[in-house]
Amino acid sequence: MIVKPTVTELLRRVRNRYELVIATSKRARQIANGAPVVTTVKEDSPVTLAANEIAEGKIEIIEPEEVKKEM
Repeated sequence: MIVKPTVTELLRRVRNRYELVIATSKRARQIANGAPVVTTVKEDSPVTLAANEIAEGKIEIIEPEEVKKEM
């Protein structure tokens, strides 16, 4: 369970909860597969590391091209 950062803190970095879940899961998968971690938080859980990276603004969330075209 993620205690820090809170969901409220994380939602300041993204447009909605759906985007938060997708971004966190994709980044957690990258970390679990060996991608370098860019947060200073010492934690074993890839999900917690991903959440901290998002909260710290160290991860850029890029929307797919087809979504950009529709907006």
